[in-house]
Amino acid sequence: MTETTLNDAPWRDTSATPEDRVETLIRAMTLREKVAQLVGVWVGANTEGGEVAPHQHEMNDAPDLDELLPNGLGQLTRPFGTAPVEPALGALSLQRTQERVAAANRFGIPALVHEECLAGFAAWKATAYPVPLAWGATFNPDLVRTMSSAIGADLRSVGVHQGLAPVLDVVRDARWGRVEETIGEDPYLIGTIATAYVQGLERAGIVATLKHFVGYSASKAGRNLAPVSIGERERADVLLPPFEMAIRESGVRSVMHAYTDIDGVPTAADASLLTGLLRDTWGFDGTVVADYFGIAFLKELHRVAATLGEAAGAALTAGVDVELPTVHTFGEHLLAEIDGGRVDEGLVDRALRRVLRQKLDLGLLDPDWSPVPPALETAETGMPVVDLDSPGNRAIATELAEQSIVLVGNSGILPLAGTPRIALIGPNADTHRAFLGCYSFPAHVGEQHPEIEMGLSIPTVADALQQEFGDSDITIAAGCTIDGTATTGFDEAVAVAGASDVVVAVLGDRAGLFGRGTSGEGCDAESLALPGVQQQLLDELLATGKPVVVVLLTGRPYALGAAATKAAAVVQGFFPGEEGAAAVAGVLSGRINPSGRLPVSIPGSSGAQPSTYLAAPLAQASGVSNIDPTAAFAFGHGLGYTEFTWADAGSTADSTPTDGEATVHVTVTNAGERDGVEVVQLYLHDPVASVVRPVQRLVAYARVPLAAGASARVAFTVPADVTSFTGRDGLRIVEPGALELRLGASSSDIRAALPLTLTGGVRPVDHTRRLHCDVRVDSV
Repeated sequence: MTETTLNDAPWRDTSATPEDRVETLIRAMTLREKVAQLVGVWVGANTEGGEVAPHQHEMNDAPDLDELLPNGLGQLTRPFGTAPVEPALGALSLQRTQERVAAANRFGIPALVHEECLAGFAAWKATAYPVPLAWGATFNPDLVRTMSSAIGADLRSVGVHQGLAPVLDVVRDARWGRVEETIGEDPYLIGTIATAYVQGLERAGIVATLKHFVGYSASKAGRNLAPVSIGERERADVLLPPFEMAIRESGVRSVMHAYTDIDGVPTAADASLLTGLLRDTWGFDGTVVADYFGIAFLKELHRVAATLGEAAGAALTAGVDVELPTVHTFGEHLLAEIDGGRVDEGLVDRALRRVLRQKLDLGLLDPDWSPVPPALETAETGMPVVDLDSPGNRAIATELAEQSIVLVGNSGILPLAGTPRIALIGPNADTHRAFLGCYSFPAHVGEQHPEIEMGLSIPTVADALQQEFGDSDITIAAGCTIDGTATTGFDEAVAVAGASDVVVAVLGDRAGLFGRGTSGEGCDAESLALPGVQQQLLDELLATGKPVVVVLLTGRPYALGAAATKAAAVVQGFFPGEEGAAAVAGVLSGRINPSGRLPVSIPGSSGAQPSTYLAAPLAQASGVSNIDPTAAFAFGHGLGYTEFTWADAGSTADSTPTDGEATVHVTVTNAGERDGVEVVQLYLHDPVASVVRPVQRLVAYARVPLAAGASARVAFTVPADVTSFTGRDGLRIVEPGALELRLGASSSDIRAALPLTLTGGVRPVDHTRRLHCDVRVDSV
C-alpha cells in the first residue's frame, strides 16, 4: 500500500472505536502476518546509527530480517541493552529500523520495542539506580514512583515502549541468586513498592511488565530455575498478593510468565493461571509475554512437549501472547501446528487482539505515527546529545541510595567523628562494582565489552570516604577477593587495622550472571555465609581489638557470625547504585541520618535455610530441633541517630464484625537532638485460625519524618478484609475470632499489641476485597 492508501485504511481511523480498528485489521491479515505480530527479534543497535543487527544467541540462530519483515514484526528486543551504543546513535539506529519495519509490511505497522529497566534503563551511559531490594529498604513508594517516572521518560525519549520490570517475587529462600531483583520477603511491602514503580513507568507512557508470574522465587534449595513444590495456600496467600495488588491498582499492561513449574505444571502452559486467574478472575486485559526462551523450555527443560510446535501450542492455549526474546517456537513451528489442525487459529486471533490493542494504545497504528524518537525530534542539525544520566536522575538516585542504607547495629561508634586513622579494608572497599546489581548495564552487558569505558562515574567507598573524611589518614587493604580462597592478604589487612583508630570493613557481593558473580541470576549460594574467605577476614579484624564497622554491599542478606554481636557497628546496603558510595560515607560520618529498614531478615545462622520472618509457629526455634532459625536482625529493623518514643497506643474498638473495621493509633515523638525518620509498622497476629497461619505478617506501614522534638499521631484504619486468608476449602475468607494488631518498629520490636475480636459468621471475600489499611499521620 502507498502511504496515502494506508492513511485511508479503516484501522488507521482514529475516530473509530479501538475495538473496530483492531478487528478490521485482524480480518485483513493472513495467518503469517498474524503470527508475525506475536514474536520479537533480538537485536543490537548499530553503533554508527545504522539499522539494528540481529543478535545471535546459543538458544537459536539469528533470524533473517529480509525474510521476516514482509509479514511484519511484533517486537524488537533490547536494541540498547545488547551492546554498548551511544544513546543518540542508538535512537537513530532504532528510528531507521522502525522505518524499515513499517515499510516492509503492507499495513505499515512498526514494532513495539522493549528493554530491561530493573535498576534503571539497562543502556550504556544510563543512570544505575539502586536495585529493587534497596527500594524495599526505603519503605517509600512515593520515591520509587518518582524514580520509575524518570526511568520511563528516558526509555520513551529514545523510542522504547515497554520495560521488563518490576519483579514481584517474594523471597522464600535467600540463597536464591535473584534475591537482589526482589523487593523483599513480605508480600505487602512488595505489593506497595512494586505498584508504585509500575504507576511511575505507566504514567510516563511505558508498558510495565510484572514478573515472574508466579512462584519463581520458591524454587527448591534456592537454585535458579529449579522445581517449585508449594501448596495452593502458599501460592494464594504469599506469592500472588503482590501481583493482585499491582494489577488492581497500577494500570499495568503486561505480565511475564515465570520459568517455574509448580507441582509439575509449568506456568507457561498453565491456562488456569494465565487465563483463569489472571484474566477471567482478576480482569487483566493486557499482554502476557514469555520469559526469554520460556516457551521452548516446555520441550527442552520441562519436557511436557515433544516438539517445539507442541510447546508453542501449549503456551498459546494457556494464554501466552508474545514469544520473547526472538522468533523461535511461534514461527514456523506454530504455523505447522495450525496447518496440521492441532492448534486453533482462533487462539492466534485472541493473542493478536491483545497485541494490536497495545500497539494502538501506544499510537503505533495511528496515521501520524512517527519513527523519530522524541530525543531526536528537536535536532535541527547534527546529532543531539542524549543524556540518560542527567543531574535530575542522579539526584533521585542519591535520595534512593541514602534512604535505602540500613544501620543494622551501632554500639555508639557511629557517627564517626575525630577519627585520625581509618583502616579501610575489604574486597568491596575500592571497586565501583560493589554498588551495581546484576541487571545494571555495566554488570549485565558491559562486562562482555572490557574494551569500552563504563560510561558512568561511580565513586568507590574509598573515593567517598576520602571526600567525607578529608582530615583523616585512610589506609586501604583489600585483604581478600570477593569469592576467592586465598588468605595471603590477611597479614597486610591485620597490620593496617592494628595501626588504625577504627576499621571500616567493606564486604559483600559481586553481581554477575550464571556463576560469574556471587549474586544475580544463576548465582545461587550454598549457604548464607559471606562469600569466599570474607568471614575469616572479618573474624581476624575483630580479633585485633580495634573497633570494626562492618559495611555490607550485597544482593542478599548474609549471616555475620561473631560480628553480629561483636562489631562496633553494622551498615547494610543492597547494591545502592551509582550514588551509593556517598550514601555510605554520609551514614558513617553522620551527614545522613539513616532511615532504611531491612526488607529481608539477616540470618543468625548461615545454614538455617530456607527461613523468613513470614513463618508459622513450627518454623520458629524449638526444643525439638538443634537448628535455630531466629534472625540476627529481623525484617523491618533499622536504627538511626536519634531516639523515638512511642506512647498512647490505643484502638477505637476491641471488636468489629467480619465486614467492619477498627482504627489503631500511636503517638511517635522524636526525642533526640536531630531530625529523623521512624517507620511505624503494623503487624497482624492471628493466634487461632482454621488453618496454620504465620505468627505475624505486615499489613500496613507509615514512613514518618519528624524534626527534633516533634510528635505525630499515626493511625491505621484496619478493614476486616486485610485479615483474610485461604480457608480449608480453597476459598478466601474473613474468619471470626480473636486477633492482635501489633504496632512495631520492626517485626521483632513490637511496641504495642492491641486486641481485636472479629464477630459474626465466616465471610467469603474475593479479589474485590480491600487490600489496604487507611493510613493517617497528623502532627501533634
